[in-house]
Formats: sequence, structure tokens, C-alpha cells
Amino acid sequence: MLAETASSNGPIARILACVNPPNELCAPLRIGAVIFDGMDQIDFTGPYEVLAGLSDSTHTTYGLTTQSVRDCHGLRLQPDAVIEDAPQLDVLHVPGGPGQEALMDDDRLLQWLRTQAAGAQCVLSVCTGALLLGAAGLLRGRRATTHWAAVELLPLFGATVVDHRVVVDGSYVFASGVTAGIDAALTAAAGLRGPDEAQAIQLSIEYAPDPPFHSGTPATAPPHVLDRVRDRGRELLDRRRATARRLTADWV
Repeated sequence: MLAETASSNGPIARILACVNPPNELCAPLRIGAVIFDGMDQIDFTGPYEVLAGLSDSTHTTYGLTTQSVRDCHGLRLQPDAVIEDAPQLDVLHVPGGPGQEALMDDDRLLQWLRTQAAGAQCVLSVCTGALLLGAAGLLRGRRATTHWAAVELLPLFGATVVDHRVVVDGSYVFASGVTAGIDAALTAAAGLRGPDEAQAIQLSIEYAPDPPFHSGTPATAPPHVLDRVRDRGRELLDRRRATARRLTADWV
């Protein structure tokens, strides 16, 4: 669910006001995503499917090099350009995945994120992409979320954790884990082009989740399944925790 009810004062209305005044709802949009080795492809491809449906928009992928990257399951993706070649983006899309941890020390990427976020109309953070934004110093004072297995790290970066699938803070839209990126992208789409266009995209991709199991959150998963997933991700969480603490040790 959203952090607030989608009312006239809710997140969709607020991002609509923050991102585009009504007379600019049809302005061309430059949408860009950073992709990297070890990302989770659905953090990118899920929102891409939504954002690519926005009228009068272009979508470009950026990498640290122009060489192809492999996601955490081995899927190969090809950046269109290096990050320095990006114009000022209207929508900055930051996915996550295990490979995110190695980039939290990458000053080149972090500075690019700072620069782009400062001028973007909308920053879309998916899963542990929020930790990259945190390492760039962009979460201070923000309400945010990320994957449940990494949410404990957000306060280290100065964020207030909101335990919802999608959280909107000004022009920032945060998705919790992985598939929540689709929900967040639809929320952003509603702000950028209006609820009708977002609903048309949702219908076009037949996004009406009805999973066979109700184990998609720690609160609903069977305890033995939760323990199994936690054990599997413990080493990565330990690395992320150590990196986050080191990066923020001198923050005031």
C-alpha cells in the first residue's frame, strides 16, 4: 500500500503538484536509468515497462561504461551510454540488487546521482537503489523505504523508515522490494501524466497481482520460509551494514 491514502492530499496528488504543474503534464520527458553488474533486472525492467508507456517520453540506460552488464541472475543488459553523456533527466530511475553494495564507494556514480537528482522532476528508487541514494547523501531528512532485508540501514543515512510498499517524499518515489518497483512506477506515472494515463498503462500490462502464495512479506511468509530467506541473504546484509556504517561514521 501507499504511505498515505491516494486522496486529494495523498501521495499521487502531492507528486503531481511537486513534479509537474497541470499545464506541463504533456511536456516531453527524458527518462534515464543507471544499470550495473549485479543489479536485479526486474528493479529496472518492471518500472521500464510502465515508464516506457508514458506519452511523449524517451528512455535511455546509462552505465559506468558502455560494456554490457549482467544482472544478479546472469541476464545481460546493454547500456546506451555512459553516465557522463546523460543530459539532465526529468526522471532518474535507480534500481538495486546485490551489485549495489560495491558501488556505494564509487564517487563518480554518487556525484552523478547528486547532480541528476538535483535537477530531476522525479527520482524513482527501487529496492536497494535507495542505499545508493543514501550513500550519495540524498536520503537525509526523507521518508523512504527499501527491501525489507535492508530497511534497517536507512536510518544510518538519515532517512525515516516508512513501512509501506511505496513511499512518496516530495519528488522522490521509493519502492520497497523488487516487484514493488512496478507499483512505484505507476505512482510516478500518475504524477507525471495523470491518473488516467497511469491506469491505462496498468490495464495494458494487465497488472493485477494475484499470487498463488501469500508469502510476499515477512509478516505473511511462513516462519521457516522467512528464516530460509534471511539466512540466504545474511552475508550480503553484513557487507551492506559494514559499508553503510563506514560511509556514515563521520556524518553529523
